[in-house]
Amino acid sequence: MSIEADLATTIGPLVGDRVFPDDAPEDTPLPYATYQQIGGQPLNYLEGVPTEELGRFQINVWGDDREAVNALLRQIRGVLCVAPMWATVMTGLVARKEPLTKLYGAQQDFSILFKV
Repeated sequence: MSIEADLATTIGPLVGDRVFPDDAPEDTPLPYATYQQIGGQPLNYLEGVPTEELGRFQINVWGDDREAVNALLRQIRGVLCVAPMWATVMTGLVARKEPLTKLYGAQQDFSILFKV
């Protein structure tokens, strides 16, 4: 399985399986989550090519209520930081509001070691 599939499988049950890379399709029911890989720490070995990567992922939750999206992101943090993902929290929660869509958002960054 890919890291993208692992993220969707882990986060999906909390948002009705509405988890998307980058952006959600227009008219997606609320709430939903998006994710992006925003870097990571390269693994370098003296011999051979690494079979794992340490990626940094930004998880975003979108909805129509500030408290609800913050609470949902905290639930997502709870499932990412235990088996099988074992994510490490890299930033605090960042609250957002999109001026065009009027949606409330919450985002947080995580470091996740995964097989390639």
